[in-house]
Amino acid sequence: MTLRWSWHAWGDLTPDVLYAFLRLRSAIFVVEQDCVFPEMDGRDPQCEHLCGWNGAELTAYLRLVPPGVRTPEVALGRVVVAQSARGQGLGRAVMVEGLKRCAQRYPGQPVKVSAQAHLEKFYLSLGFRTVGAPYDEDGIRHLDMVKSP
Repeated sequence: MTLRWSWHAWGDLTPDVLYAFLRLRSAIFVVEQDCVFPEMDGRDPQCEHLCGWNGAELTAYLRLVPPGVRTPEVALGRVVVAQSARGQGLGRAVMVEGLKRCAQRYPGQPVKVSAQAHLEKFYLSLGFRTVGAPYDEDGIRHLDMVKSP
């Protein structure tokens, strides 16, 4: 499956795009993972949003969090692939697109992810390294991981 990628700043979001990514994020992070947490955390207006479209369907998404908003480093978060599209390499594809944007916007800077622990090997395969001890975030075990420039 080949996706059409589009980046969106908060001020440029249309209601349809905003609804699509909030719907996808909540379908996975709240419903599928059975995790009640403040999914809309107040950071979205400061972030860039990467959408991967299969026709009119939002299939993959992540947000790029600028340095200083959540962590000192630039961070990629809310990485998600629709349940119906998993197993096709789209998680890797969305991360590669996100890392390209980080390199363009913040050249020479490390990139951080707060990874769900069961995805550690996936992030290691993208060049991230684990930093610090595992921790609980909203009932799910996480690891901080950083990719050096």
